[in-house]
Amino acid sequence: MNPAEWLKRTATRAPARPALFSGEELCATYAEFDQAAAAIGAALEARGIGSGSRVALFMSNRIDYLETLYGIWYAGAAAVPINAKLHPREAEWIISNAGAALVMSDEKLGKDLAPLLSDAKPIVSVDSPEFSAMRLGDPLDTPVGMAERDLLWLFYTSGTTGKPKGVALTCGNLAAMTYTYFTDVDEVAPDDAILYAAPMSHGAGLYNFMHVLRGSRHLVPESGGFDADEILSLGKRMGPISMFAAPTMVRRLVDTAKACGETGEGLRTIVYAGGPMYEADILDATKVMGPRFVQIYGQGECPMGITALPRSDVADRAHPRWRERLNSVGTAQSAVRVRIVDQDGAEAPRGQTGEITVQGATVMSGYWKNPEATDKTIRDGWLWTGDMGRMDEEGYITLQDRSKDMIISGGSNIYPREVEEVLLSHPKVHEVAVVGQPHAEWGEVVVAFVVPSPGAEVAPAELDALCLDRIARFKRPKAYRYIDALPKNNYGKVLKTELRHLLQEKPIA
Repeated sequence: MNPAEWLKRTATRAPARPALFSGEELCATYAEFDQAAAAIGAALEARGIGSGSRVALFMSNRIDYLETLYGIWYAGAAAVPINAKLHPREAEWIISNAGAALVMSDEKLGKDLAPLLSDAKPIVSVDSPEFSAMRLGDPLDTPVGMAERDLLWLFYTSGTTGKPKGVALTCGNLAAMTYTYFTDVDEVAPDDAILYAAPMSHGAGLYNFMHVLRGSRHLVPESGGFDADEILSLGKRMGPISMFAAPTMVRRLVDTAKACGETGEGLRTIVYAGGPMYEADILDATKVMGPRFVQIYGQGECPMGITALPRSDVADRAHPRWRERLNSVGTAQSAVRVRIVDQDGAEAPRGQTGEITVQGATVMSGYWKNPEATDKTIRDGWLWTGDMGRMDEEGYITLQDRSKDMIISGGSNIYPREVEEVLLSHPKVHEVAVVGQPHAEWGEVVVAFVVPSPGAEVAPAELDALCLDRIARFKRPKAYRYIDALPKNNYGKVLKTELRHLLQEKPIA
C-alpha cells in the first residue's frame, strides 16, 4: 500500500480538515496538502523519477518535509531521509550509496552540500522558486501503485565499521508499524495533533502515517526542533498533542514544567524511546505531568515496533511488580515475536540474559546493497538486535546492555568506531578509543582516550577541528583524555570496560 493513498483518501473524505501547521499558523488543509504532494509527484515524474527511484531529503523539520515525502510517494519512489545534523560529507556518502536521483534540501544545507555532489545528483531547495513551481503545478490524479515488498523508506543507521548501513523498509513494514501503533501504543482521533520536535528523518517522522490515516493535525514548531517552553505553550494552545521524544528531551521538558508550575496541559501522549530512561526520571515525569507517557523499543531495522509499555503500566503504582515493569521496555508488539537467545540462537530461559531477537512484519527486508550484513543480522528469519536483555514470566523485557558499543547522546546514536577513524587520521594520534560517559542531561557524552604518537603532542583544539571537518558536530568528543597506552587483552583487543571504569573513578566534568 502506497501511503500517498492514505493522504488522498483523507483529503477526499475531509478536504477542509486542518492538516499542516507551522507553530499555531495553519498552512494547509488536507485538500491543500494532498494537492501539493500530488503536484510534487507530477514534477518528479516529469524528471523521470518513479517506481524504483530514490529521492533523498536533507533538510531540517518543516512543513515542506511532509509535502515532499508524500510527493515522492505519489510518484511511486522511495524516500531517503537524512539526519539534518549530519556533516555534508556524511550526507553525500549516503546520497551516493542510495543512488538517489535527486536531493530535496533547504537553502542552508543544500548550499553546503552542493559542492560535494556530482551533476548527476541535482539539488532542489524547498526555499527556491523551483520548488514553489513544483508544488503549484498540475497534480497527478492518483498515486502510483506500490506493492507490499516495494521499498518505501531507506533509513541509514550508523555502522560499527564507520560507514552507515541503509535499512530497507518496505510498504508492508511501515503499514504494519502504523497498524500496531493503534493496537499497542495509542489511539489517534481527528482532533489530535502530532508535534515534530525530534528529527523528522527518524522516529518522529515515522509517526506521521497514523495521523494522516486519522486526518489529524501535523505541527512543526516554529523553532523547528525541541524547545521545552515552546512545547508547553503549544500544548495549551493547540492540544491535544502527541509527540515522540528521547528520554533526555522528556527530562528537560519535565524540568521546565516544574520550574514554571506547569503540568503538561494539552500534551496527550509522549512516546519515549531511543535510550535508557532512568527510573527516577520517569517517576518524576509521571508525578509532574501525569499519565501521558508511553515507552516503545525499536531500532532502525525494526522501526518503532519491537515492544511497548503502555501508559497504564508507566503510571501504575499498585501492581506488586510495578517497579520491575516500569524499568522494562514492555512486551512484544502485536506484529512481532520476540525471543531472548544465547550466542547459538537457542532460546534462553525466562529471567536469563541473552540477545534480543525479533521476527515479524515490521522487520526490515534487509540492508541496502549489503547482503553480507543482512545475512549476519537476519538469521533464519530472526533479526538479531545486538541488544542484551531478559524476559520475565509475563513477557516483559528489560534491557541489560548493548552488545555493541553504541553511544546514545541526546537521543542520537553515535558509533565509536566512526569517531575513532577520524581521530586516527591525525598524524599525531597513535591510538584512540571512544566510549560514552553517563550524563544527567544528555544520557551519555562522547569521551576519547588518546595515545599520542611517540614524541608528539596534540592539542584538543586540533582534534576538534578535525572532527568538525569530517563528522557531525554532535558526534565530536566532549572531552579528550591522554594516556600512555590503551588497556588490551591478550588478543590485542582494547578493553573499553576498563576505560569506562576509569571514567567512573575520575569522570570528566
